Amino acid sequence: MTDFLLIAYIFLIAGIIAVPIASKLGLGSVLGYLLAGIVIGPTLTFLNVDVIAIQHFAEFGVVMMLFIVGLELEPKALWSMRKQLIGLGGGQVVLSAAAFTGIGLAFGHAWQTALTIGLILSLSSTAIVLQTLSERGLLKSDGGQASFSVLLTQDIAVIPMLAFIPLLALPELAPAIADTAHTSEDTHASLSLVAGLESWQAALVTLGMIALVVFGGNYLTAPIFRFVAQARLRELFTATALFFVIGIALMMSLVGLSPALGTFLAGVVLANSPYKHELESNIDPFKGLLLGLFFITVGASINFQLLADNLATIVLLTSALIVTKTAVLLILGRIFGLRGAALWLLALGLAQAGEFGFVLLAYSVSNNVLADNIADQLLLVVTLSMLLSPGLYILYQRVIAPRFICEQPGKETDEFPDDSHVIIAGSGRMGGLVDRILQAGGYKTTVIDYNYKQLEALERVGIRNFFGDATRPDLLSAAGIEDAKLLVVALDDAEQITKLVRYAMQNYPHLHVVARAVDRHHVYDLWAYGCRDIIRETYDSTMRMVAQLLKHSVLSKRKPKRWSIFSVSSIKKCYAKPPMSTKSACHSKKTMPISSGSTRYSMKKNPK
Repeated sequence: MTDFLLIAYIFLIAGIIAVPIASKLGLGSVLGYLLAGIVIGPTLTFLNVDVIAIQHFAEFGVVMMLFIVGLELEPKALWSMRKQLIGLGGGQVVLSAAAFTGIGLAFGHAWQTALTIGLILSLSSTAIVLQTLSERGLLKSDGGQASFSVLLTQDIAVIPMLAFIPLLALPELAPAIADTAHTSEDTHASLSLVAGLESWQAALVTLGMIALVVFGGNYLTAPIFRFVAQARLRELFTATALFFVIGIALMMSLVGLSPALGTFLAGVVLANSPYKHELESNIDPFKGLLLGLFFITVGASINFQLLADNLATIVLLTSALIVTKTAVLLILGRIFGLRGAALWLLALGLAQAGEFGFVLLAYSVSNNVLADNIADQLLLVVTLSMLLSPGLYILYQRVIAPRFICEQPGKETDEFPDDSHVIIAGSGRMGGLVDRILQAGGYKTTVIDYNYKQLEALERVGIRNFFGDATRPDLLSAAGIEDAKLLVVALDDAEQITKLVRYAMQNYPHLHVVARAVDRHHVYDLWAYGCRDIIRETYDSTMRMVAQLLKHSVLSKRKPKRWSIFSVSSIKKCYAKPPMSTKSACHSKKTMPISSGSTRYSMKKNPK
């Protein structure tokens, strides 16, 4: 227990110190994690820590990341990317593999070894690229979308590589590692549903497993979440989200498919689910921690003694890797219509080798395709290229991108509703009606509510909604509050309304908040937290009811004795024209208008 706590403490303190420093210097979190791994590497070696085993565990962060990426990518968007997936992504894998195979042959390796090296080095780092693009806000750009298409194709290409590499085995390597390979085969056979099956049988089992993932995502997610929602315990939602991701990864592994690819497919299936943001907000913290752990292990796994003994060779191979992949991507990107900064973002962003390289190198050694000494050198090349990758992004952002700013066409970023986004917290009597009116006007909205029955009713009439607690910061972030222009707070509970308004006003000053108030005193609270668009939930309806009463023949014939606050004329004037919103009367800093008749109460005086 003590050893485990010590190792966990070392990893945590390394990340806590290194990442903020790297981020402050503009280097990005990825480089911070890598440098932290390099610093603690000797300590982990002294403690006899199996860094590679920890790295394999941390790779599950990549699986979670692709699941979250899939949640953000609807099937229509994926279909629209088919040309880039097949042409740009497929072309990159084929051309890069061919180029590296040629380099391997030039170094005198057998064609089987050279081809295996080419396949391994053709892959890029999904973890580094997607994490960096997300941090820098470039994932939705043309270059970011092209990069994502290539990465997705590479993840798909890993599957045929795993089937093809054993066919390249070299007989002369068999005696040295025969026992290891035999043990590995036995282990994989016991954990596989397709081992020992004919090709057509394995294909049917694989397709059946994929169909099960799609069916489960469409028809089983909602009933499971409805069942869990009855307990109203947040930790159960977190456990359910992990249950989905780990279960899908396990199913894909049992049929020999990439767990990352399987979870990505499941994410795409769930992209239109009302539980999408709840899943994302629960998975995101685990994803971040595991990715950070993975990057630290990459830095800690560098063999500096081997690097010193073969410095010239390793540096030459790493440089050749980066230059070759950059050239291939520049050519392909230009063919597929990328220009300027987007083209360089694609080329420099994917110039490194990927984390699947660690898996394929070990797999190639165990299948008698690569010798140990070659695999060790390639492991250093892969690691160093990943270590240099954040530097390439810095080069792009500080040197290359500014030169192309003038080429970017100007866009109207403030137009509503094309670019703007409205988040409605609560789908009850007020929130549901607000959403229907905005939807009828063609405005884009995101509705968040914790009442799954209410959300099901909205879904039946075609209103898009999402399940979750709207006061949770992580859920709001997943719903896109950073890019939103308007937040409508229409929750039922006064404390929840106040909590959400306070958080939104403090953390998102650009956001215009329209809040529901349950009574006059609640208006004071919301005003104190900075909200200036406050709507009393029963005030307008009460005034309309009184106006109708005063119009009735029974009351209109009799003059009232005394009006303390209201007057008949003020009420009739109020509804002779559309009711004035609170916002129109809220521009004065000295006076706080309260929606209770025509009287305005000063903050310095208590209303009587």
